Amino acid sequence: MTAGRRPRLAARRRMCGFTQESLAAALGVDRSTVARWERGQCDPQLYHRSKLCELLQVSLEELDELLTIDAARMQNHASPAQRRVLQGRAIAPTVVTLDVGSDGLEDMNRRELLRLLSVAGTLVAVPDLVTDGYADDSEQISQYEQLNSHLWQVYALSESKRTVYPVVRQQLDLLTGSLDRTHSSAAHKRLCVATGDLLQLAGEIFFDSDRYIDAAHCYKLAADASKEGDAFDLWACALTRHAYLGMYERRFEDVTPVLEGAARVARRGDGQLSTRHWVAAVRAEAYAGLGDLDACQRALDEAEQVKELTGSVMPGGWLRFDDSRLAEERGTCYAALGRADLASEALIKALGTAASPRRRGSILTDLAALGMQTRDLDQVLYYGGQAVELAEQTRSSGYIGRKLQGLRTQLASLSSDSRAAQLSERIAQL
Repeated sequence: MTAGRRPRLAARRRMCGFTQESLAAALGVDRSTVARWERGQCDPQLYHRSKLCELLQVSLEELDELLTIDAARMQNHASPAQRRVLQGRAIAPTVVTLDVGSDGLEDMNRRELLRLLSVAGTLVAVPDLVTDGYADDSEQISQYEQLNSHLWQVYALSESKRTVYPVVRQQLDLLTGSLDRTHSSAAHKRLCVATGDLLQLAGEIFFDSDRYIDAAHCYKLAADASKEGDAFDLWACALTRHAYLGMYERRFEDVTPVLEGAARVARRGDGQLSTRHWVAAVRAEAYAGLGDLDACQRALDEAEQVKELTGSVMPGGWLRFDDSRLAEERGTCYAALGRADLASEALIKALGTAASPRRRGSILTDLAALGMQTRDLDQVLYYGGQAVELAEQTRSSGYIGRKLQGLRTQLASLSSDSRAAQLSERIAQL
């Protein structure tokens, strides 16, 4: 990894009078963490960004600019395919290589995956087409589609989501190779849909690993590919996942227009799928974040209409919403709105039906946070302890760990209590 790939971030730090050591101390992180940010090896997590903006006296948008990898350094170390993409500016978002410590093989797989993302984005936008009479290998495309579905299942069942990276990379390599060959417009659409599906999975893996810039890149390309393939439900899901990134930074006003656009796209999709209801549920979370109870309630009521659907409402891993998620969504919204009584009832109900460790961990953390609202330390320790134990068992410091860090911030007000301090320390160890 080449040093100094974020020279503007380092320059801004020095301009504000900080050494790496003093900035790290102000943020409560190790000096090596700041060094890795400046080398471009990893990104500041969400709960560090607001404080970092304050210390460096910049906005979130300006911080994103400071975190952009130096293009000249990228090009010096890029492959020929990457140089063509960089020189042609075919892909606007910046791709950041993931930091995986000493695991060189996994790091190599991730770098290759990021390279393929840029190439795939170009081939989706500029295909090599012939007339529809051209003979295409439909059976091979069907195999891609089946393998995508299988990979979503593997991802859902994997305790460590990172283990899915190499196989996703290999699948994207196959899809990119097919996109690079001459084919009919009909085959191109099918390949674009398969690519949009797989890119959403790649985005989920990045998101779970706290790589938000990379996840945003995946979701943006997934939306483009899905749009090119006229797959409205897939397109709406990609937009919704992209909006989630802003919601975790509490930029609810920014994501609301994106979610409204996703709702319009979803209405053009398959009315027997739950896409539009999932979009409504996520919109409810955004309205709750804005403190708009009426709009939140209307969106939740729209999400509730998923109960009226019959048959299979989830065609694949890229859409995972049915009526079993409603209680959890209501609990999340009511908690954001400060209605602890309604939130607790809904979340306890959701906990009884949540099957995946990720969902259980999320609900347990929300219940612990409700204990902070009601000043019920026993509730905080009971549910917070279970959430930490689950994160430790599944070795997940991604999605669950991210929510637990928010709980840890709240626990600071109870630092004089030894039990609260012990829970805070367990969360820190994640």
